Amino acid sequence: MSNPLVDMEKPDVIFCIGTNMTECHPVAATRLKKAVANGAKLIVADPRRIALAEMSDLYLPLRVGSDVALLLGMAHVIEREGLVDDAFMHERTAGFEEYLEHVRQFTPQWAESITGVPAADIEQAARWYGAAERGAIYYTLGITEHICGVDNVQSLCNLALMTGHIGREGTGINPMRGQNNIQGAGDAGAVPSNYPGFQAVDQPDNQAKFEKLYGRPMDAEKGITKVRALEGAGEHIFAMLIDGENTLVSDPDRKHCERALNALEHLVVIDIFLTETAELADVVFPATSWAETDGVSTNTERRIQRLRQAVPPPGQAKPDWWIISQIAQRLGFDGFEYSSAKDVFNELCSLSPIYAGLDWDRIEHGQYQWPVPHKDHPGTPILHQGEFKNGRGLFKVISYRDPAETISEEFPIWLTTGRRLQSYHTRTQTGRAQGIEYLLSEERLEIHPEDIASWGLKDGQWCRLSSARGSVEICVRATDRSPRGTVFASFSFNDVPINILTGSGYDPITETAELKVCPVRIEAL
Repeated sequence: MSNPLVDMEKPDVIFCIGTNMTECHPVAATRLKKAVANGAKLIVADPRRIALAEMSDLYLPLRVGSDVALLLGMAHVIEREGLVDDAFMHERTAGFEEYLEHVRQFTPQWAESITGVPAADIEQAARWYGAAERGAIYYTLGITEHICGVDNVQSLCNLALMTGHIGREGTGINPMRGQNNIQGAGDAGAVPSNYPGFQAVDQPDNQAKFEKLYGRPMDAEKGITKVRALEGAGEHIFAMLIDGENTLVSDPDRKHCERALNALEHLVVIDIFLTETAELADVVFPATSWAETDGVSTNTERRIQRLRQAVPPPGQAKPDWWIISQIAQRLGFDGFEYSSAKDVFNELCSLSPIYAGLDWDRIEHGQYQWPVPHKDHPGTPILHQGEFKNGRGLFKVISYRDPAETISEEFPIWLTTGRRLQSYHTRTQTGRAQGIEYLLSEERLEIHPEDIASWGLKDGQWCRLSSARGSVEICVRATDRSPRGTVFASFSFNDVPINILTGSGYDPITETAELKVCPVRIEAL
C-alpha cells in the first residue's frame, strides 16, 4: 500500500475495484466504513453486488475481466473534462502527452459496450474521483488474477498519476494483500526476479553482494515462477519443496497440478497440518504456527511487526527458518548457521536497502513502515511524497483485451471465484474449527434467481458445473448478489474443488493465473 491503513478514513472519494473488502479484509474495512459515515463518497466496481456495493454511493457492476475498459472510459472523461492535475503531471510524470492522446478514443459509451456499466455511471465515477481533493484507490486479487493483471494495475496507476492522487495523505494506490505476510515474503526475496529488498537478480552489484554473503557464484538470470516449475515437473524438475501452501487446492487447473506433483521424484512439504498437498509428499516437516514462533511479519501497509512465541510448539514442530536452514546445511551451503529468528532478520536488514535502518531490537514496538534507509530514519508511512524513487511516474499506454477464454455456445456462463468471510483460503485452519463449520458447512454456487428459473434449476438442488478443464458437482444457492449470466463460488472446499475448472491463462509478465474469469456450463442433477 502506498498509504497507511489509518488513511482509509481520510479520502473525500474512495474507489474500490476488485476487492470484496468486508469479507476478505473485514478489520481494515472498518476504517472505510468510518470514512463513509463521515461523508466520503464510495465508488465500488465489482461484477457481484457484494456488501461493499450496498454501502456505496455509486455501484459499477462491470462484466468479469473488463476492468481495463472501465478504467479507460474513466480516464477519457477525466481528460475530456479538464480534471487532470497539469502541474503534477508536468513536474512529476513522464509520457503523459502520449497517454492523454491515447485515452481520447475510449468514450464511456465504448466502455459500456464492453463492461455493461451505463456510460452515465462511468462518467459520474470519473468526475467524482477526478475532482476530489483526496481520492484513494483500493484493490485486491479481483484486479490481479487475470491475464491482464499487470494492465489492470497500471491502468489504476494512470488514473492516480493524471489526477495527482498519490504521495499525499488520504490518497494513493492501495493493494490489500491476500494473506498476512505476503508483503513480508516479497520483501525477503520470495520473488523469482529479486533478491531481498526488491533488488534485481540481473544487476551485477546485487549479484556481487550476495556472492560475498554465500561464498559462491550467484546465477544472474531471473528465476522461474511456480507456474513454470509445475510445468517442468518430471521433465527437468524432479524435486520440490512447498512451504506453507496448499498448492493442490489453491492453484488453478487442479488436474494439471496433481499430475505435476505426482511426476516429481521427491516432494517435501513444510506445514502446520497434513494438508491435501502434504498427503502427496514423500517427507513432511511439521512447522510451528504463529503463536508458537518468534519472528517478524510485514503487513499490507509495510509495517514491520515482531511475532512473539506465546505457547510451546507441539511434538516435533519447528520454525520454518530452522527447518530450511537445517536442510541448507545438510546440502553443504554456507551462510545458514542461524541460532534464532533474530539472526535471520538482522541479516535481512544488513542486505536490504528498505530495511537498512532497522534491526531486531528497533522493531520491538512495530512503529516502522519501510523504507527505513538508515538508523535515524522515522519510517515512511506514505510513499512517493515529493518524488518518485525512479525520478518520475511513468504513464503506460494500455488497451483492452478479452480474457483468455470468453463465453460460447458450449460454455455460455461466466464463473468468477473468490473467498468467503467464514472460511479462510483452503480451510487448512478454519476447516478444523467447529464454530466455523456451523457458520459455513459447505460450498454453494451463487446464481441469480432468474437464471435459476430459466436454466431449469432449483434453490438447494445439485448441479454439474463444467469448464474446458473438467467438472465438479455443487449445490445451488439463489441470490441476487450474482448478476444474470455470472455465477460465483469460493475455492475453499476440497470436496468441491472449484480449481479443477480454472486456469485458462496467465498474465505474461507475472504469470498470475486468470482465476477470476472462467466460462462454464451448468447441468441440473
